[in-house]
Amino acid sequence: MTASETSKRLPERPFPGLDVSGARILVTGFGVSGYAIVDQTLQRGAHVTAVDASRSESNLERAKVLETLGARILLGEEHTRALPTNADGSPFDVVVTSPGWRPDHPLLVAAQNEGIEIWSEIELARRMQKADGPAWLAVTGTNGKTTVVTMIESILQHAGVRAVAAGNVGLPLIEAALDPVGFEAIALELSSFQLHWTDNLGAHSSAILNIGADHLDWHGGMDAYAQAKAKVYAGTEHACLYNKADERTLRALEDADVVEGCRAIGVGLSSPGPSELGLVEDLLVDRAFCESRYSQAAEIANLDTVAHLGPHGAPPHVALNALFAAGLARSFGVEPIHVREGLAAYRAGEHRSEIVHVEGGVAFIDDSKATNPDSAAAALSAAQSVVWIAGGDAKGADLHSLVAAQAERLKAVVLIGRDPEPFTAALNDNAPDVPRVWIDPEKYGDTRALMQAAVTEAASHASDGDVVLLAPAAASIDQFTNYAERGNLFAEAARGLGGTP
Repeated sequence: MTASETSKRLPERPFPGLDVSGARILVTGFGVSGYAIVDQTLQRGAHVTAVDASRSESNLERAKVLETLGARILLGEEHTRALPTNADGSPFDVVVTSPGWRPDHPLLVAAQNEGIEIWSEIELARRMQKADGPAWLAVTGTNGKTTVVTMIESILQHAGVRAVAAGNVGLPLIEAALDPVGFEAIALELSSFQLHWTDNLGAHSSAILNIGADHLDWHGGMDAYAQAKAKVYAGTEHACLYNKADERTLRALEDADVVEGCRAIGVGLSSPGPSELGLVEDLLVDRAFCESRYSQAAEIANLDTVAHLGPHGAPPHVALNALFAAGLARSFGVEPIHVREGLAAYRAGEHRSEIVHVEGGVAFIDDSKATNPDSAAAALSAAQSVVWIAGGDAKGADLHSLVAAQAERLKAVVLIGRDPEPFTAALNDNAPDVPRVWIDPEKYGDTRALMQAAVTEAASHASDGDVVLLAPAAASIDQFTNYAERGNLFAEAARGLGGTP
């Protein structure tokens, strides 16, 4: 008997305020969001099982907490190889999966074959949130998501709005959406992984910042990746923001099924027309959310407002991020003065173009979050003369365009990562005269020693006015626990050189 042939315990009317009491829920993945999903559904009377391959100390400790409340937590690789059954032997009503689980995972394939619905945490939160719950200002894109979402959070809070960043940053969305005190708005960062399993987003306003090649191994190709990103627009009520310089974002919007009356808003670095935000000389200008967008414009900030976010003033990608954040906040009714206050007070998070050390006029910048070519390009474009530390798991991305576009600013390249070939091939073809050194991991006992060697080598090529930039254009998983560990080790090694912290 398949799940579709059993009596479902989930109501036919999916939301708002989905009642999960009595529902049989399988959660795949027991990380931060997985734990939150189990906790929130358990509190509301669901029968919850969670599976995760890792028996890490943190997973074991968290499992103890939830097992005392009635959850069933199955840790170990043996529990992820096939679809389990509920504790009483019955099938599950729904699987809620974590972003790290690929669609072709055998357990998820088995669930689909059994007719069991698969949801993301985002889908579950949308269905469970009450009708009077917080508005969602949803952001996706290959690069800049975290910056834009945390900028929105800062702007909204300076406007006196009870707001929080959630999703791929900040709180797990399900905690923010179901918070008993209640937020007025959620600045929501969404990855393509989360959107893949989401069908009912229904944001107040939404944005795709850009669509470049990333995670193609997970999605199976560029078209599938772009289709996942496009889901952010589905059901948007008020405004959909797109990047005027990225045709893929406009195509995604043109194909979107939105609420009647929802507006298309263009964002770019040129002078804005009606229903657009853009730059007029050094001013960030809104011609979308004014009383008369055809005859009026609102000055919302200037480049000096965000100059602190770059090593030499605000680089173009920072200005564009600020315009997207301002637009989404303005769609929620925030006045220009509060946009300015929020942007002026905003500080970039760790590992995002963060100046971690200065010595001899050389700035050491940690952009370990730059895990794909487009994000690395943005980081490289912010400097004039760069010693670039790059490498890692390139995830099948083509690096030739990146190197060709940035070759003139490269003073030297220091490669990390177990397989430097994708980078050396791009450098050989597009920057053959740029010195490069590969830090062979076989010569070093641990990642700390490896990063120290990389930073020391990079520093030897840099002089007054140069930037030593960690912007790997690749994932960290081949050598480091995550991008944060990679960035922390870079900062530690840079500060170990002496100079100004």
